[in-house]
Amino acid sequence: MRVPASVRPTGSLFADPRIRWGGGLVGAVWLIGILGGLTGLTEWPALVVYVIGGLGVAVILGRTQGWATLGVTKANLRGATLWGGGIGVGLMLLDWINTFFYYRGGGAPMEAMETILVGMGFLYLFPVLVLAEEFLWRGVLLFGLRDSGVNAHLTVGLTTLFYALNHLFVAPVPLFERWLMVGMALPIGVIGGYLVLRTRNVWAAVWLHGLSLVAMVADIFIIPGLARG
Repeated sequence: MRVPASVRPTGSLFADPRIRWGGGLVGAVWLIGILGGLTGLTEWPALVVYVIGGLGVAVILGRTQGWATLGVTKANLRGATLWGGGIGVGLMLLDWINTFFYYRGGGAPMEAMETILVGMGFLYLFPVLVLAEEFLWRGVLLFGLRDSGVNAHLTVGLTTLFYALNHLFVAPVPLFERWLMVGMALPIGVIGGYLVLRTRNVWAAVWLHGLSLVAMVADIFIIPGLARG
């Protein structure tokens, strides 16, 4: 893949527009999330900025720098789909087994998340959330770091760490449920990051992440009944 001159390594990490735009958005989202928590406005404003901003930054950079610089490409799409979908199915099955025994052991349900998904009707917006997150973390930031010369393992580690911690600032649920989401985000970030680096295609992570959300929906609405039945 040919990298435009504007995003080639220049000796300064922040010379890459993907790092400036992506990192600036994450910083703004975290600041809004902190202010929301301190003022009692909750994390909803941060979540809105996060989703709209993630998609907006991807569109701006995709149109100006080229979509391939974000891994949004048809190149190796079949391999990305097979890897992301295959591993996603495997993780989904492991998640269901783990969740089954979590509830069988008396684990607390994610009541706030259930209220948001069903009571507020946000379940149908999950595909938008997946695209916003993956385009930002495994597209804008991961490719920005890697193409700037950062070590591949460090790139995956950093994007995974900040992606996981991001849930503490944008998830409008109690702290316990946020930490559960942090735990679920870690394997998505690590596996998704390496898949994207291997395939040079962000759709691998989109498939992986999408199936993880399918798993989470079952964790909330199906698995508890099976475990306690």
